[in-house]
Amino acid sequence: MISNAQISQLYNAQHDYFDSGVTRPYAFRKAMLQKLKKAIQRYEPRILEALKLDLNKHPLEAYSSEVGFLYEEIAYIAANLKQWMEPEVVTSPFVTYPSSSRVYREPLGLTLIIAPWNYPFMLQLSPLVGAIAGGNCAILKPSELAPHTATVIAGLIKETFDPAYITVVEGDGSTVIPALMAFRFDHVFFTGSIPVGKKIMEMAVPHLTPVTLELGGKSPCIVDEKVNIKVAAKRIVWSKFWNAGQTCVAPDYLLVHHKIKEELTAALKAAIVEFFGEDPAASKDYARMINTRRFDAVAAYLKEGHVLYGGQTDRDQRYIAPTLLEDVEWDDQVMQEEIFGPVLPILTFETLPQAIQAIKKNPYPLALYVFTKSKKTEKELIEQVRFGGGCVNNALVHLTNPELPFGGAGFSGMGQYHGRYSFETFTHAKGMLKTGTWLDVPVKYPPFKNKLGLLKKIMK
Repeated sequence: MISNAQISQLYNAQHDYFDSGVTRPYAFRKAMLQKLKKAIQRYEPRILEALKLDLNKHPLEAYSSEVGFLYEEIAYIAANLKQWMEPEVVTSPFVTYPSSSRVYREPLGLTLIIAPWNYPFMLQLSPLVGAIAGGNCAILKPSELAPHTATVIAGLIKETFDPAYITVVEGDGSTVIPALMAFRFDHVFFTGSIPVGKKIMEMAVPHLTPVTLELGGKSPCIVDEKVNIKVAAKRIVWSKFWNAGQTCVAPDYLLVHHKIKEELTAALKAAIVEFFGEDPAASKDYARMINTRRFDAVAAYLKEGHVLYGGQTDRDQRYIAPTLLEDVEWDDQVMQEEIFGPVLPILTFETLPQAIQAIKKNPYPLALYVFTKSKKTEKELIEQVRFGGGCVNNALVHLTNPELPFGGAGFSGMGQYHGRYSFETFTHAKGMLKTGTWLDVPVKYPPFKNKLGLLKKIMK
């Protein structure tokens, strides 16, 4: 475990490194992004193996959601960084004539990036890409609950970067994070649960440190009667049981129009069998719960409602089958907490207003998914429900588009990232107005007698 003295030494070294100005130039930032990409490429086999050991992720699942995702993010940001760094010219009010105005994006300074265990590699390094692009230093805290991945991250960063620029601090988050946050960072980026997010925010308050909180919540998936049932079922099953349901933007529960419930549930069962076989425990494509504590929490939900499909468990293997639940009530525990596992409750609705009111029982979800052919249904859900982001006739994939902001609302978090939004999160917008000296309009100077009428005309 790192000592307070070591943290102080590390913090001061990063402070000096940032103050030297070396992280500011475009050439440095671009070079560091390329350096990170090459390091990931060197470590790729070790990364995939670590994710297999921690979560039993198939190499395809691990590559697409954790490694390949980062390659695309780095490439997109590197290609656009020079343009983003250019001062933005904006208009100036006539009253300031003769003036010009620009917005400069300035590095924040020292950043702390705290990662979760469910996508332990991508959710540690994706914010780092934004921190590098923004011209900052960074301390990374990987999740100790994914120990193999944490070790790989520590090795990759140590081999690639000067610790005075970017470094990793490992250890038990409950002790290491408070020790780190005793120091003032210029930004803290946290991905994880709502209870821990609240604690992060509390620790940031004494220093007035800004935070980005990427949390979670109960993300609804609405399926109305005007839908391609077979396609909807496949996309729902894929997104819900990807990483064994341990995805912050996974569909948390289904709201299905009562007329198509039976047909949809049959299609969901068929899709599960198609993807994972009759016995998903034997499938090489199906992940496991991260640890027995999470296994126990999710397995407890199986006692509520009625298991329509699945329900098999093996605690020693941390295995919970892809499970469909019906006959659950809104006050059941499974509908009070984010499930974060391979259990999908199915509820019905008769009218869209009824569905919208049901969603508001768990406000501010991180994501919302609607499967429909109706433009009216689509429009009403987007306009009437507050949520982070989402998809129409798909799920999860909105986070792969670097042109879209990714982040929560209300209880599901604050702040955004991906693409340009990462760059903006890790920079400060500094507004500057420059006035020429060849003309000095006297209306603003005392004495003010007989000037009010002229000022009103100017400021109309």
